[in-house]
Amino acid sequence: MRNFTMAVAAALVTTGSAMAENVTLKMATIAPSLGQAITMATFANVVTDQLDNVSIEVSAGGAATLHQMEVGRGNLDLTMTSPVIYNLMAAGKAMYKNQPEAPALSENLDLLMWFPYGQYHFAVRADSDIRTLDDLEGATVFLGPQGGGAYSGGRGWIEATTGLKVGEDYEAIKANWQTGFQAFLDGKVDMYTNGCLDPCGQFIQFTETENVRFLGPEEHDNEDVTKWLGQYRWREEVPAGLYKGQVNDGPVMSWSTAVGIGVRGDLDEEIVYQITKAFWDNLDQVTSDAPWAKALSVEFAAQQRGKMKLHPGAARYYREVGVIK
Repeated sequence: MRNFTMAVAAALVTTGSAMAENVTLKMATIAPSLGQAITMATFANVVTDQLDNVSIEVSAGGAATLHQMEVGRGNLDLTMTSPVIYNLMAAGKAMYKNQPEAPALSENLDLLMWFPYGQYHFAVRADSDIRTLDDLEGATVFLGPQGGGAYSGGRGWIEATTGLKVGEDYEAIKANWQTGFQAFLDGKVDMYTNGCLDPCGQFIQFTETENVRFLGPEEHDNEDVTKWLGQYRWREEVPAGLYKGQVNDGPVMSWSTAVGIGVRGDLDEEIVYQITKAFWDNLDQVTSDAPWAKALSVEFAAQQRGKMKLHPGAARYYREVGVIK
């Protein structure tokens, strides 16, 4: 796991008096090259420029599904989360079915903010015989680390839209994000999957030397797909013309969801208020250099999604700016 520390700068003002002691917060996120990890690192960087007496130690790597458990235990302060994965943790289902403490631990995991995950990009080489997701039968693919939310989501979309089942109709390799992408670069898998807010670094890198095709299903408007999408996922197209080596001549239907920054529920309300405020009040620092940051909005961040509740400190800020009551 790669660790890097971000010192956070300027005065942390409390409702009564300035904090007397330095505070170090521990944040865990997924592989540092992925868009969601970059968003979380951006959060830390903006806070760095605005607050004093706080530091955020960021560990990049591993699965958010496991990080959520560690926040619940009090071993971490901040983690990536999602409405679907949090609901599964609270219910002790799916990847949490063998974790009997998961529902209780979820009670100590609150929300700081939501942000868009980005469309799932199902990518093959432009000269591949695989033209749609329905052509995956017999293929070898990377869907994300097994046991993680991305793997579950990619597998679910393929099955809902095409009827193809992983392990029966096509094979998914066991790999982390770095080795999964390398397997695609090396031609060892037919399809690589990554959900991200464009432009995605992986596809910028790939199309420097090769052309890419993004895949959609032949059919996506049916009862199975609607049921799988549920309340917290939605259809969203991958546009044409995003990358210089992209051969799609039109948009490709895919899906997206919300992810977020979860925070330890028993973390001091004033600290959470200040870091939330520091980020949103200064987001314009990054939007010109990071086009994906334009997709972030305070209205999206504070919406009720699933069972996860806002941390009181974050809720205080969102009430001040008028996006919740």
